Amino acid sequence: MNKVLAIIIGSIIVGVAYNMFLIPHKILSSGLSGIAIMLGIISPFNTGILNFLLNLPLLILGVLKLGKQFISYTILSVVVLSISLYVIPIHAISTEPILSSLFGGVLTGAGIGIIFRASGSSGGFDIIAMLLQKKNDFPLGTLLSAMNAVVVVISGFVFGWDAALNTLVAIYATGKVIDTIHTNHIKLTLMIVTNKGDELKTKLLANLYRGITMMDGQGAYTGQERKILMTVITRYQLTEVKVLINEVDPDAFVNITETTEVVGMFHRG
Repeated sequence: MNKVLAIIIGSIIVGVAYNMFLIPHKILSSGLSGIAIMLGIISPFNTGILNFLLNLPLLILGVLKLGKQFISYTILSVVVLSISLYVIPIHAISTEPILSSLFGGVLTGAGIGIIFRASGSSGGFDIIAMLLQKKNDFPLGTLLSAMNAVVVVISGFVFGWDAALNTLVAIYATGKVIDTIHTNHIKLTLMIVTNKGDELKTKLLANLYRGITMMDGQGAYTGQERKILMTVITRYQLTEVKVLINEVDPDAFVNITETTEVVGMFHRG
């Protein structure tokens, strides 16, 4: 229930950032929402409706290909954000485009960061990147950066290069705030020491598409036999994985480290 509430609040914050800071100055956000904002400005259709329609095919793919909990929370976020964009009036808080891009980006990052911490995402390019990475193991950060670069370029051609630079400022601010609230690790290595190795392995394999390596271990002080599970996950999965571990073994010892590079099988076949 707390996660659902967090996702709702985070999505509303993003809606406020869009309608009161970015859209009035023709500044786009990162991701597919940026495309929805652009189409909403140049067409008679509401941005909220466009955001939902653009995300709908990706949400359907996500249901088939990604974790159930992650995609459920993502669907909730997209629906609440789309409703917020439809209901909240478009009204400029500031008349200064640079200030609006900076504060709008910060507010967007705060909302998305809250959504990430609740094991969801705001949809759009996040789903595209995760689907491509699952299939080909491309770097998630590079994929997101490349797709956001396309948004900036489109903004320049449609609204002018001043608007494009303001869009770049907003996207940069959003990314920095998300990293501060959530985590800036693209990939994370987990070493889990537990007395319930088989049970935890079953739980993780049922909810993740990552591979897991199991090893035998022994407590140096107690001499007790334990299992050691090692896996590599993306930053989006961290909150969900910690919840899964706590459900099976609240006393498990978990070491989480940043992974610079992964060579070989990152996802389970």
